[in-house]
Amino acid sequence: MSRRDVSLTGVERFFDENEVIVSKTDLRGRITYANRVFQRVAGYTETDLMGAPHSIVRHPDMPRCVFKLLWDTLAAGQEIFAYVLNRARNGDHYWVFAHVTPSYDAAGNVVGYHSSRRVPDRAAVDKVIPLYRTLLDIENSHSDRKKGMEAAFATVVGLLQEKGIGYDEFVFSL
Repeated sequence: MSRRDVSLTGVERFFDENEVIVSKTDLRGRITYANRVFQRVAGYTETDLMGAPHSIVRHPDMPRCVFKLLWDTLAAGQEIFAYVLNRARNGDHYWVFAHVTPSYDAAGNVVGYHSSRRVPDRAAVDKVIPLYRTLLDIENSHSDRKKGMEAAFATVVGLLQEKGIGYDEFVFSL
């Protein structure tokens, strides 16, 4: 059974406020490290995760434009913070407050990415849910997936320009 065939359960998983979900990926987003908290919360073994695309935990209710912003920011060599809804192996879901940074080698070349995810502020999650729903609706209103994602991305950029702030500042204002 493919992962896409696993139905969403509607059950939310939680992890302890003192725990941190940690993963590392290569430049293509393939997992090269997953700590035990990640394995337990996502419901995968280390063997399942090594070499798998990080999108293995992508929840279908997450707007793709948020990941575009994330990858664009990392490609520019910058860190990013984001609230992310993930899907566990069995279809449960869990929210995280992610901090993703590029990893560099001794010569200063980006060799991968490091993500630390903590328990999110519930009030911030409650604020981001309607925004993500709106962005997802924009994405899904286009028959061309790429154009839908670009339209939702333009909405995020417009929102940030309207507020006169960057994405991280927006995230911390929630």
